[in-house]
Order: sequence, then C-alpha cells, then structure tokens
Amino acid sequence: MQPRNMSMSGVVDLAAVKAAQEAKAKAEQARAQTAREGGTGAISPADLVIDVDEAGFERDVLQRSAEVPVVIDFWAEWCQPCKQLSPVLERLAVEYNGRFLLAKIDVDANQMLMQQFGIQGIPAVFAVVAGQALPLFQGAAGEAQIRQTLDQLVQVAEQRFGLTGLAVDPEAEPGGGAQPAPERPAGPYDALLEAAVQALDSGDLSGAVQAYKNVLSEDPGNEEAKLGLAQAELLQRVQGVDPQQVRREAAEKPADVQAQIAAADLDLVGGHVEDAFGRLIETVGRTVGDDRDTVRMRLLELFEVVGPEDPRVIAARRALARALF
Repeated sequence: MQPRNMSMSGVVDLAAVKAAQEAKAKAEQARAQTAREGGTGAISPADLVIDVDEAGFERDVLQRSAEVPVVIDFWAEWCQPCKQLSPVLERLAVEYNGRFLLAKIDVDANQMLMQQFGIQGIPAVFAVVAGQALPLFQGAAGEAQIRQTLDQLVQVAEQRFGLTGLAVDPEAEPGGGAQPAPERPAGPYDALLEAAVQALDSGDLSGAVQAYKNVLSEDPGNEEAKLGLAQAELLQRVQGVDPQQVRREAAEKPADVQAQIAAADLDLVGGHVEDAFGRLIETVGRTVGDDRDTVRMRLLELFEVVGPEDPRVIAARRALARALF
C-alpha cells in the first residue's frame, strides 16, 4: 500500500478513469447482490464509526472503500486537539447518514500505518475512495471547514466512482428519522464511457477522444467524460514525440510558447504536476496577447486532467491569477 501515491483526482496514465469504472462496477455489483439476497444492506448508525488497526486495515478500509468513502481519523489519547476533533467527526458520520464511513486509528498502537501515510503530526484526517487515498486536513479544523470538505468528498465519490454510500436502518436511529441512501440508477452514458475506457486500454486514443466527445455533446457537465477527454487528448498529444528533443527545445527557447507547452505536457505525463503548472504559469507571465491566451488555455486543460479538487490545481489557479493580474 502506498497511500501517498494515490489521489482521488487521478493520475495522468488514466489509472483514475479505469479505477472509477471498476469502482462503479463493483459498487453496482454489490448492490445487485444485496437485492438478489432479499436484503437492504442497511446498517446501524453505530456501525458508521469503527476502530481500525493494522491487521484489519485492508478489510475495513481498502475493501470497504469500494462501497463507501472511508474517512480516516488518526488520533492518540494524549492529543488534546484530537479530543476536540474526533467527536465532531463522529457526530457528522451519523448525520451524513451513511454517505461516508469513519475509521479511527490510534497512532500509538498503529505506527506502521502512520508512517505509510507520511503523517508528521496529529490530528490528521485522510479519505480513501475506491482504494485511492487523499489527505483532507491536518490539525484542528472548524466544523464549517469540515462540512465543506466532506461535501466535496461525497460529491466526488458519487460522481466519479459511483459510491452512493451505505443504507442506514431508520429503525435503529433515535426517532426513526434517517432514510437509507438512495440507489444510484444506471447512467444513460455508461455504455459510451465503458467504450471509451476500452479504447484507451487498446491504445485507440482517437476512438476514446470521440467517445468522450459524444457523451459531452449530450451532457456537457459530465465530470467523468470531461476528465477522460482531457487525459485522452493529453496522451494523444505526447504520442510519438521525442522527449529529449522536446525538453532540449524548451530549454533552448524559453520564449517559444509551443516548446513550453509541449514540455509541460511531458511533465504532466511523467507525474511532475507542479513542474508542468509552474512552467506554463511562468510562460503566461512573460507573454501577451494571443500567445498568453494559448498558454492559459492549455494550463486550464491540464487542470482538468489532474482534477479541480486537487490542492496542486487550487494553488496553481491562485498563481495563474497573480500572473494574469
């Protein structure tokens, strides 16, 4: 397990798109299996908060993350801020009614997990969605900030990974006011999206691009298609290029807009996200007119590849605004 290398926003080699499709399929299969067995799969609100150790991490966090976003609260008995944060997270887990599962990990008893997540201090809160980990926040946080973060997590988990959460038994809730999480109906574009992923797997980038465009022509707001199109077009642009030549030209011609754009594409494909963004933001700062607009538009396309929720994208948007104004 390498949580630091996993991101809910995805990676450029299309693992995110493939993971999203697989997660959706698993979630739908689990719901179908539950229905065939004649059950609702509903759980008690008390089961929305669980204690997790190293031995049960794969079962209780990684495997469960294919059904529901798992929020991890790293805490310790001696940590005073933890004693303020943990009750808030526990209350919100019940209030969100199965939209996420809260896993509590005592770092004193599970130091290997703390090291694997690269945690320097507690409290620290992560999320795992479809086996992919994302840092949410570290240290004390206000309830408004926590709610905003959880809302974004739930939205991404549902839209990109098809995770609609766990059904909670209303009879087990005091007052019976909670309702089970709704079933997610099959989307009208699932077949086209699956065709796009298959085209990507077979190396048919043109076919994948067209399939994603077909979805967006009918549903311009489809987040999965926008992400897939941006990634497929990026791979199409770098296909067959000579990386050494591209980087040499970029180094020799710092004022050449196309040379910098080509190098930024390679940076991103290689996983050097900050380098790609920084290169184009610097180019924006030293260009004007149509050249500046060309660079800006490519940078916005690369933001789509990484994902709008990624903290690197958020930071780069601020830097772009400073470069423009």
